[in-house]
Formats: sequence, C-alpha cells, structure tokens
Amino acid sequence: MSSPASLEAIRHSLAHLLAAAVSKRFSDVRLGIGPVIENGFYYDFLLPHQIVPEDLPKLEEDMRALIKQNLPFTRETADVSTARRSFADQPFKLELIHDLEEAGEKISLYHTGDAFTDLCAGGHVETTDAIPLDAFRLTKIAGAYWKGNEENTMLTRVYGVAFNMKRELDAYLAMLEEAERRDHKKLGIELDLFAFSPLVGGGLPLFTPRGTFIREALTDFVQSLQTPRGYERVSIPHITKRALYETSGHWQKFKDELFKIITREGHEFAMKPMNCPHHTQIYASRKRSYRDLPIRYSEVTMVYRDEQSGELSGLSRVRSITQDDGHVFCRMNQVTAEAFSIWDIIDEFYAAFRMPLTVRFSRHDPAHMEKYLGAPEVWKAAEEQLLALIKERGVAYIDGPGEAAMYGPKIDFIAKDSLGREWQLATIQLDFNLPERFHLAYVNEEGI
Repeated sequence: MSSPASLEAIRHSLAHLLAAAVSKRFSDVRLGIGPVIENGFYYDFLLPHQIVPEDLPKLEEDMRALIKQNLPFTRETADVSTARRSFADQPFKLELIHDLEEAGEKISLYHTGDAFTDLCAGGHVETTDAIPLDAFRLTKIAGAYWKGNEENTMLTRVYGVAFNMKRELDAYLAMLEEAERRDHKKLGIELDLFAFSPLVGGGLPLFTPRGTFIREALTDFVQSLQTPRGYERVSIPHITKRALYETSGHWQKFKDELFKIITREGHEFAMKPMNCPHHTQIYASRKRSYRDLPIRYSEVTMVYRDEQSGELSGLSRVRSITQDDGHVFCRMNQVTAEAFSIWDIIDEFYAAFRMPLTVRFSRHDPAHMEKYLGAPEVWKAAEEQLLALIKERGVAYIDGPGEAAMYGPKIDFIAKDSLGREWQLATIQLDFNLPERFHLAYVNEEGI
C-alpha cells in the first residue's frame, strides 16, 4: 500500500471511519462531506455540542477499533428514492442528492461493513485492515460553512493526517511542531509587524509602522533592480468598470472571485484582482511607434480577491495581497531579451535572501481549452517561444501541464521555505491574448 493512489484510498477510507466514530458518539449528528486533502482528510459535522481537542484521541481509538474489525468497503449504486430513504434524517446529504439529480450524475453509496454508510463516489481500500493502525492522527478542529458559503450553516470540521508508515507520520508531525514555532501569524503579532481586525474583515491585513518599514524596504530594493533595466513606475486605481474585465475575459472566467461595487447611479465596478488590464489602458492612451518599444511599466500595488472565509490563513491566503507587478509591451523579436532581463531581476532579488529557485514551465491543458482565452494555435506559438527561451537559459525545469494562466503560459519560480514547503513566488508570463482583445498596436517602420 505505498503508491499515491492507494494512499489516497487510505485517507478517503479514514474520513469514513471518522464519520462512523463521530456518529457512534453523537446519534443526532448531521453529516457534511469528508474529502481527501493534501496529507490527509477531513469531515464536516453539525453536532449537538462542540467537539474539543481532548475528544480527538478518543475518536482515534474508535477508528482503530473499526479498523481491527477488518470491515469491507462495498459500493451500492442507488436511485434517487433509495438514496433519499437512506439519508432521510441527514439534510446535508439530501441536498447533495438533489444536486446530483439535477446534474444527471449517478448516485452511489459506500458501506463500511454494517458500521456506516455514506454518500460517496468512491476510492477506498477493500477492507479496513489495509489501513495502518499507527500511521494516522486527528490533528485539529475548525469551523467551516456548508459548501463554503457564509450564508449557510457553520459546521465543525475535524482534520486528520495519514501516511503509509508511522515514521512518515512522525516526520510530518515533527514538521508541524516546527511550523507552529515558526508560524508567521504568531511571529507577526509578537514582532508587531501586522494585525487583523474583525471590524476591517478577515484576510485584510493591517501593517504596523514596523511592518510597513519592511514592506517599503522590499519595495525600494526591487525597484532598485528594475529602474536600471528601463522600468518606469505607474499608478492605477483600485477599482474599474465591469467593461474592462469583460474585454479582458476575466469577468467571464472569474466573476465569482471579484469584489463588486454598485454605484449610486447603478453602474457596476469591481476591485481589481490583477493589474494587467489597467496597464494595457496606459499603453493604449496614445499612439505608439516601434521606436518606443519596448515599454516597461512597474508598480507595487494591492489587488483583491473574494476568497472564502474558511480558506483564509494569515498572510499566505488573504483577500488583499500586494504585488510587485511589471508589464512589458514589446515586439516579438524582443521577447527573449526582455524575459531574460526579468529573469535576472528575479534571480538577483531572491539570491539576496538565499532562496534557491526551481523553474516550472506552466503550460495549458489542451483537453480543457474552455479554461483559457485564445485559439490553440496562439497557445502553441506562445508556448514554443517560452520553452525555447527556457532552454536557451540552460536551466533544468519542471513541466507543468495545466498550470498556465488563463491568457498565456508562464515560467514560474518556486522556492521552499525553512520547513520544506513549496511556494510559487515570481512568474514570467507571455500573453498573446490581451493585446489582441484590447487592440493594442504600434506604428511600424512602414508607417502602418
């Protein structure tokens, strides 16, 4: 049981065993969902009274008792009426059954012996004895809105981690302890760098004088690398008319993630989630000649995205984030030189903090063209050019199918933190779609 697929089956099965254990202790529990996540699983419950951390070891023992019974996981295909009868006292399950019916999808139930039945698409071990008794742990309790919607019921979410072997679990738990010691949310408060206010809202950090000093020092540093390379600073508003993002394509793809504003005259605006469309309008504000190119804009500014409350985490997942953002408008034969200039800035910036970078070639997934703007031939040309300059740079890279932005492929730069966790930091994107959508142009040597 060592392949990634079998480990996922172990984790999925443990989510069901967690639900079985909670159902045994609380007969009137209302069950939510229990998916596999990175390193483990969780399950959501509506309970008559709150679970506390001291309950977790007891639930673990109940789960181990079920594992020792060597219970089989068996699948039953059910029609809507059968599924509704099976979960007559489970309102969240009935809602999911309704959703499946509306979508025309098959309904299946999974039985864990006679101990527990859940509404589930599958992916389990054959019998519970395939689950290592000493390689999982229930780790924490949190609140989560049903379906991630703040207007829905708040449920209790119990998290667990699971691995193939005890030594892997022990190593992961040791890493968690070290992560807690180094937790930036705690250190930020202790060092008086930033704060959060319930009156301002979750995911909207407030930087103190000390935190602002660090932010400005970082801004000065990156701009000291950009200015000698011909970047000029620009400044844009934090809101825009809906029409800008309809033209760029962001409204169609990401409208649910935008903060929207209705003016007193009934016009619809949005808080900017990115700066690219605004910067195109600076370029488009006057006629450009080939002699002007390349034109390089840079800006350190905040962008905003309507992240769900349950996803927010310190400064790593927020609703307002500050970007050092640059855009270069250039001719095709200038792309490589400009990309290498940006690459030099990235290397020099992160080298100052002794952060080695891994390069990923983030390209589109041809099987899901609905996720992207532009025709397949446009993507082919952009990716060929981007891959050619990666190879010309002479660096090793990771292939990243499906990791492209909606409007173009990217070179992503990934670093590991002190705990070995990977984070995407900088990126170089090649966009052949927005210039076309905004009709950006220049006068060439022939005056055309």
